[in-house]
Amino acid sequence: MARARVPSYHDAMGSAAGTARAWGMPLVAVVASAFLLSACAQVPVDVLLPPKPTRPVGDGGPPTAVAFAPLRGTPADAAGLRHPSLAVKIDNHPGARPQLALNRSDIVFEELVEGGLTRYLVVWHSDVPEAVGPVRSIRPMDPAIVSPFGGVIAYSGGQEYFVDLMKATSLVNLVFDEDDTGLFERAADRPGPHDVILDATEAVGRNAELPPPPVQFAFGSGDPLASPALAAASTTHLALAFSEGGSRSWDFDAGASAWLRSQDGEPDLEASGERVRATNVVTLRVGVDWPFGEVPLTILVGSGEAWVSVAGRTAHGTWSKDAEASPIVLTADDGSVLRLAPGNTWVELVPLEGSVAFAP
Repeated sequence: MARARVPSYHDAMGSAAGTARAWGMPLVAVVASAFLLSACAQVPVDVLLPPKPTRPVGDGGPPTAVAFAPLRGTPADAAGLRHPSLAVKIDNHPGARPQLALNRSDIVFEELVEGGLTRYLVVWHSDVPEAVGPVRSIRPMDPAIVSPFGGVIAYSGGQEYFVDLMKATSLVNLVFDEDDTGLFERAADRPGPHDVILDATEAVGRNAELPPPPVQFAFGSGDPLASPALAAASTTHLALAFSEGGSRSWDFDAGASAWLRSQDGEPDLEASGERVRATNVVTLRVGVDWPFGEVPLTILVGSGEAWVSVAGRTAHGTWSKDAEASPIVLTADDGSVLRLAPGNTWVELVPLEGSVAFAP
């Protein structure tokens, strides 16, 4: 297994104007003419077919509005996207596994927390399940992760300062410790404190007037790293270490065109019994600070080294984020935009003190 190159990391607090908005978004061709989403301005949720023809189409029904899920880049029903995203703090303690509905999410962020463990911040939009969990407490880096999405954030509580940071964002906060409306419940078949479950459908429904999330990453074809200019390396296995305890890995399944996840050397399963999988795995090397004692703070405003792994290839580049409310921008080594394939994405926030390795 070839180890990744020695990581580099530097702060970039100045504006990334030109780069931060330079997201072209070529999408799946579902009609004769192609559509291009550009993030030079806010990307609209609905991408409509050409103007309604004067004669009936197909069975005589009206033309169908076509939209693309902003967090997946996949075709979707336009009406089904007119609601906010739901971000939820999900437990990844061994006692919390298997989690609910990870494969139905659009984007999962994995971050280091105290004790060398990791925790997830999971975002659902294109496919909101009935229930998600186990829900756990907020951490200080979560406002920087979730602010670009807007919408709703759900968590079980947390240190008062961390909760105040999250409530200072534009998101609607749903907090288990403060809820008396029945959005959360404790599952009888799970051990505490890994037993808090959220009614995700109801959480979104109560906030349906909020706008959908903006596009976060640029999407390309099903094999967006095929260009020789990207120098993408053939990859079948990713090995990630956030700390000295525990390991994370992904193996590419060519038949499914998906990355299959393992934890601590065992296949990672969700509550449905399905293997946890991703179309895209985005690995970011991040700095970690310790201003809160044993609770680590992942530094996300700045820039660092990045890899995008999709369709059995991995391309190297950089990530940048110029403000808490700005999205993460992925740039290839040749200066072009690093694009993802349409589908779900895992973002691995691996500390500089951890390790990243890829095998062909």
